[in-house]
This record gives sequence, structure tokens and C-alpha cells, in this order.
Amino acid sequence: MRILVVDDMPLMRHVLINMLRKLEYSNVVEATDGLQALALLHEQHFDLVITDLHMPKMNGVNLLDNIRKNEQLANTPVLMVTCEDSAETVKQVIKAKVSGFIVKPFNMNVLSSQLGRFFFRD
Repeated sequence: MRILVVDDMPLMRHVLINMLRKLEYSNVVEATDGLQALALLHEQHFDLVITDLHMPKMNGVNLLDNIRKNEQLANTPVLMVTCEDSAETVKQVIKAKVSGFIVKPFNMNVLSSQLGRFFFRD
């Protein structure tokens, strides 16, 4: 399983990638913003995108919109990571057809639970 982690903060990417590795997801690629993520998505196949909501150049909602509008990418699960609790923003992300949410701060159990919705492990 290939997972794309998208976040403009290196520390957050590092923490998330380490959690994924501890959960035995080792095939992880990282991107620093939505534009870089979109380029990677056009070049390679990913089974899941985990993206931050607030990023420069292209935020998580715009990335999600681009994924959903692309015929080849439309069915890719997208997990949004955010500290946002604004009802309006949450509605906007749900309307854009997000696959799931993780609210910061979170722990490995929360991440594992969300991943379990997309991947079945033996």
C-alpha cells in the first residue's frame, strides 16, 4: 500500500510518517504542499492521501477538489488532518467528498482506527 503524506510542516510529516511506519505502513511518500502532491499523484499510484488542511500554494480542500475532479484519481481515499473546528470549514471539506478526518492533536490509535476504514490487515 502506497500512502502520500502532504503537510507543509516538516515536523508534522515526520511524526505522521513515523506513526505510519510503527503501524507497518512502510511505503510512504511525502509532499510539502498540494501542488507537489498533485504532481506526484499524476506520476504515481497511491492507495491513500493523508493531507493537512492549511498549506501554502494549494490547501487541502483545493487538493481534494482536484483529486475528485480527475477521473483517474477520483476514487482515491483522502484523509484530512486538521486542527480546524469551524463548522463552516468542516462542511466545506465534507462537501468536497473527504473520506475521513483526523483532528490534531491525535495519537497512533486514532490514526490506526482511521486507516482501518481503508485497509484491511491480516
